[in-house]
Amino acid sequence: MENNPNSSRTDRKTIERNRRNRMKALYAKLNSLVPHQTPTFQEATSSLPDQLDKAANYIKRLQMNLEKMKDWKDSLMGIENRPCSRTSMSSGRTMEGFRSPQIEVHEMGSAMEVVLTTGLDFQFMFNEMIRLIHEEGAEIVSASFSVVHDSVFHTIHSKVGDSDQVGNETARISEKLKKFVHDATAF
Repeated sequence: MENNPNSSRTDRKTIERNRRNRMKALYAKLNSLVPHQTPTFQEATSSLPDQLDKAANYIKRLQMNLEKMKDWKDSLMGIENRPCSRTSMSSGRTMEGFRSPQIEVHEMGSAMEVVLTTGLDFQFMFNEMIRLIHEEGAEIVSASFSVVHDSVFHTIHSKVGDSDQVGNETARISEKLKKFVHDATAF
């Protein structure tokens, strides 16, 4: 076999030409994905760095719009102070609206009162608490919540049963609720 230096040089030139053509096609594809107000001859012939700047600015605008839309959605759903949009603590949660849930269970014979205090970021717990109490066979008599500043106070009144085992039932339900709150707040 003969080692031809011209052949090696031609191969490198071909490889480089193919790479440049591929990059040119990718830049053109990127440029076609960025909307233009009025396509003019100047935009069609704008330099590659200008096209990349326009694409980068467009992506940044999309990201800002997405954040605004998420904040708007959260405000409509009653969720305030999303973790990524405020001053963060070391765990990644926000300082505002963050409160570790606290639960109190009061047993009064066959009646049970559950008081759950949370921050705005733990509103899902109210529904889960009702579900758990119902699954354990207790009858929900009333359920309500109140929001004061960055705290949510949930109150659930339920009737456990009429049997002699009421004390054991309320204790069992109380433990399950407390375990649920503890598990939900463990990061």
